[in-house]
Amino acid sequence: MHDEPQTRMRTRAGSPSPSSSSLTSPSSSSPAAGRAAAWFPGLLAVGLVLAALNLRPAITSLGALLEEVRDGLQMSGSVAGVLTSVPPLCFAVFGFAAPRLARRFGPGAVVFAGLVAITAGLLVRPFAGGTAGFLAASAFALMGIAVSNVLMPVIVKRYFPDRVGTMTGLYSMAMALGTAVAAAATVPLTDALGGGWRLGLGIWALLAAVALVPWAGLIRDRGEAAAPSGAMAGTDATASSARKGTGTASAAGTAPAPGSAPASVPASVSGAASVSGGGLWRSRTAWALACFFGLQATGAYITMGWMPQVFRDAGVPAGTAGLLLALTMVMGVPLAFVIPRAAARLRNQGPIVLVLGACGLTAYAGLYLAPAAGAWVWALLLGVSNCSFPLALTMIGMRSSTGAGVVRLSAFAQSTGYLLSIPGPLLVGVLYQRTGGWGLPIALMAALLVPQMVAGVVAGRDRTIEGETGMRD
Repeated sequence: MHDEPQTRMRTRAGSPSPSSSSLTSPSSSSPAAGRAAAWFPGLLAVGLVLAALNLRPAITSLGALLEEVRDGLQMSGSVAGVLTSVPPLCFAVFGFAAPRLARRFGPGAVVFAGLVAITAGLLVRPFAGGTAGFLAASAFALMGIAVSNVLMPVIVKRYFPDRVGTMTGLYSMAMALGTAVAAAATVPLTDALGGGWRLGLGIWALLAAVALVPWAGLIRDRGEAAAPSGAMAGTDATASSARKGTGTASAAGTAPAPGSAPASVPASVSGAASVSGGGLWRSRTAWALACFFGLQATGAYITMGWMPQVFRDAGVPAGTAGLLLALTMVMGVPLAFVIPRAAARLRNQGPIVLVLGACGLTAYAGLYLAPAAGAWVWALLLGVSNCSFPLALTMIGMRSSTGAGVVRLSAFAQSTGYLLSIPGPLLVGVLYQRTGGWGLPIALMAALLVPQMVAGVVAGRDRTIEGETGMRD
C-alpha cells in the first residue's frame, strides 16, 4: 500500500490539504449533516438485510417445486439442468458489469434497480408462456441478484470499514435466512394458495417489493466527486487491521461519514485508481479465490436446485424435502455470522476451509449410502459445508489493502467464479437423466469438493493482491 494520501496532506505546509478540509468542512458538521449521519447507517443496514433476504428465494423456491415446474412446462432432465445453471451464468455475465454501473449511477441506485428487476422477474416468470418465457423472466430476476451480489462487499467496505466481518456476517446471515425460508415455505404456501405452482413461485415477488423501500432512500448515494483521500487512508488502514485480526480502525483517518452520502460513486467504488505492475490476472490469490468461489457456488446451486429431488426420489415427501433444504440453508444463519468474524481474526483461513470441506464430503457419502435414513444429518452437514460462501466473501475483503482493490477483486472473483460454476448443475441434470439415479451425480459433487479445498487453502494465505501484482491507488 502506498502513502499518496499522506504525501498530499503534507504538501503546502500551513494550509489544509483538500483531503483534510473535506473531512472537517463546516458542511460535514452542520446540524443537517449530523441528522443525516444519525439515520444513514441504520437505513443502510436495514437495506443490506432486506436486499440480502432476496438474493436466493428465486432459486430455492424453484428447487422446492422443480418437479411440478418440470411437469407443468414439460421439461426434460437436461432442460431442467439448464434451468439450474442459469443463476451462475447470469451472475457471471452481469457481475462483470456491476462496477461500471456503480461508477456511472452509484451503488445505491444500482442495487435499487437490481431489486426492481428481481421483483419484476419473480412476478412475471410463473405466468410466462412456455419454457423460453420462464427462462427469460428467471434471467431478468437473476440479473438483479447478480449486480447486488457484487456490490454488497463494496458497500460494506465503503461505509463499514471497521466492521467488515460483522456486516458481512449480517447480510450473509440474512441471505441464508431468506434462502431457508423460501425453501421451507414454498410448498406450504403453494398448498395454501390452492396447489398451483405458479402462485407458489410468484408470491416471493412481494418480499422483493418490500426491499425497495429503504433503497429508494439510498439512490442519491452517487456523489459529485471522489472520496476524500484521508477517508480512503482510513479505510485502507482499517483493512490492514482487519487482516491482522485486530478489528480496530485507523486513528489516522476515518471512513467517509455515511450521512454525507456522496452523490456520485467515490473512487473506492468506481475503481478509478491507477494500476501499475499488472492486474488481477497475474495474482495467484485472485485466481485461487475465483476457483474457490466458483467451486463452492457449483455445490451451492446443485444443492439448491437438485437436493429436494434427491430426497424425493429416495421416498421423502415433497414437504419434508423442502424442509430438509431449508435446514441446509438455515445453517448459514448462525454460521454466516460466526465464520466471517472468526476468519477475520485469523491470519490464514485454510483450516476453516478444510473443516467445511470435510463436512461436505461426509454429507455426500451419506447421501450416496443412505439418503433417506440419515436425511436430516446429511442436510445439516451440507448446510455447514455451504458456509464456504460467507467465508469467500470475507476473504475477498481481506485479500486487498484498498477499497478500490476490493471492488476489482470482488468483481473478478465472483464473475470468474460463477463462470466456472455454470457446467456443474447442467452436468448433474444430464447425468441424472442418462443414469436414472443419483449415484454418479453425487460422486461428481463429492469430487468437486477436493479442488475446492485446495483452492481455498491457497486463497486463505495472508497475502494481498496489491503485494502480488504491484497494483497501487
